[in-house]
Amino acid sequence: MLSTPLTLGPHELPNRLFVAPMAGVTDRPFRKLCKRLGAGHAVSEMVTSQKALWNSLKTSRRADHTGETAPIAVQIAGVDPQSMAEATRYNIERGAQIIDINMGCPAKKVCTKWAGSALMQDEALALSIIEAVVAAAGEVPVSLKMRTGWCQAQKNALSLARKAEAAGIRLLTIHGRTREQGYGGEAEYETIAAVKRALAIPVVANGDIDTPEKALAVLQATGADALMIGRAAQGRPWIFGDILHFMTTGKHRAAPRVAEVQDWLLEHLDEHYGLYGEFTGTRSARKHIGWTLKTLPDGETLRQQMNALESSAAQQDWLRETFARLGQRFERWPAANDEPQQAQCA
Repeated sequence: MLSTPLTLGPHELPNRLFVAPMAGVTDRPFRKLCKRLGAGHAVSEMVTSQKALWNSLKTSRRADHTGETAPIAVQIAGVDPQSMAEATRYNIERGAQIIDINMGCPAKKVCTKWAGSALMQDEALALSIIEAVVAAAGEVPVSLKMRTGWCQAQKNALSLARKAEAAGIRLLTIHGRTREQGYGGEAEYETIAAVKRALAIPVVANGDIDTPEKALAVLQATGADALMIGRAAQGRPWIFGDILHFMTTGKHRAAPRVAEVQDWLLEHLDEHYGLYGEFTGTRSARKHIGWTLKTLPDGETLRQQMNALESSAAQQDWLRETFARLGQRFERWPAANDEPQQAQCA
């Protein structure tokens, strides 16, 4: 089911596994990597609706879609219907083919401004924003990402979802946590299932999907039309292909070869440095490299060594040396407790 296309407005998404928009993570290089390795859809990091910040370096990087496969989906965040409408038109003029409204971010710096998931406390304002964005988007489809509610006592996802669908939202993603939970505790899927039963538009389930088995379980629990994966793709962007293979065959595929992971990571870093420049790129690359290394034997030691490097060239050289040593111990990418295995022919 996940391997079948999904229609969103005039666009046909190649499959039903999505990359979650994550601030500071899902930039253009990361989105392209995830799509290459199996994701059918990727939404940008959230772009502010504050007009004064549109020309900032941070926003310009987030709105950079050079070389990215269509459809281009841009997430916008804000608290004022008029400014959100302006942000919609601005991003469409610059290539956005899908607009996604952020009502799911739990970060305090976002919620204290009544943006992100804080909007779920004020359904009237949330609906005004949705209506303004849909009107401004015209024929461009608008999606919405939200949580189950503000807190355990205020789970209003079903109420807001019904209003959002009536206002013209074409696809809805729900993270199975309240804003109060942040990313702690466990995601619940009953609320997502209730929303799916009530709506005619596609509903996407998000939260704690980190293995092929969990993907299958969430689909069965929610009846969702698609799944969205966030943190589990950090350092393991091939998880999308793993899940698609499992859902199609019922079997796990072999872990990628060490040489394949090296190639993917180095290609990702080349584009990362190109987007951010030498100074910022070297420092922001550390988290992506660290996520990749963390499950390796001695991963924490390797991460500390890598964090001491001060240039992109040093990072790349160190990675080649590290992967060469790793390749002598393992043919395929090891789990944290794996022992070296004798290399086998393909």
